[in-house]
Amino acid sequence: MGVKLRIDILTALPELVEAPLRRSILKRAQEADVVTLEVHDLRAFATDKHCQIDDHPFGGGAGMVLKPEPLFRAVEAIEDQKGEADDVIFLTPDGERLDQPMANRLSTRRHLIVIAGRYKGIDQRVRDALVTRELSIGDVVLTGGELPALLLVDAVVRLVPGALGDSSSALTDSFQDGLLGAPVYTRPADFRGRTVPEVLRSGDHQRIAEWRDEKRIEKTRERRPDLLSQDPEDNDDS
Repeated sequence: MGVKLRIDILTALPELVEAPLRRSILKRAQEADVVTLEVHDLRAFATDKHCQIDDHPFGGGAGMVLKPEPLFRAVEAIEDQKGEADDVIFLTPDGERLDQPMANRLSTRRHLIVIAGRYKGIDQRVRDALVTRELSIGDVVLTGGELPALLLVDAVVRLVPGALGDSSSALTDSFQDGLLGAPVYTRPADFRGRTVPEVLRSGDHQRIAEWRDEKRIEKTRERRPDLLSQDPEDNDDS
């Protein structure tokens, strides 16, 4: 088994994040002791009696900004107790887009700290001094970074050896080799006149593999032709 992964999630709304971590693959990965997931309430690191974690932006403008003090204290406390993080990740619309190669790389780390932003974002000094990687789930703005943080955690954890019951399952997912997935079918073989392709019922594993490869290329060419023009080595970084 590989190195156990630890992920600490910093959020202003811990209750929004905690429930999904107790379900499905994320729950099983923790029970299998291949990953540790811990949620930290930013208000616990506030410096005033009112536990304030946000304030108005300098220069004016709408919205509130997460203050630097709670975030600095939280990251420093976690690293003091659990060791230095390989990456401190901030989920933000203006970050690098999260993709499968990135999830693959992050799954090999030992320790990640994930910051879920809120309001109009976080004080720039946090991004400058603490954050080592900024990621976006796409060109869309959400109410907060909790859902993107969960998306990131799910994408990474399922790749950790021992997280999935079938260790080969993740290797056949869409994007793992730059292609979308092939169509999948299950019983019954005939449902309301719609039948499963004969090749999938043939028992001929070579033909099935060739059919799946053909369908994957066909789907990728139709829906994501940009993927066919990418060189996988372009995404290779440490």
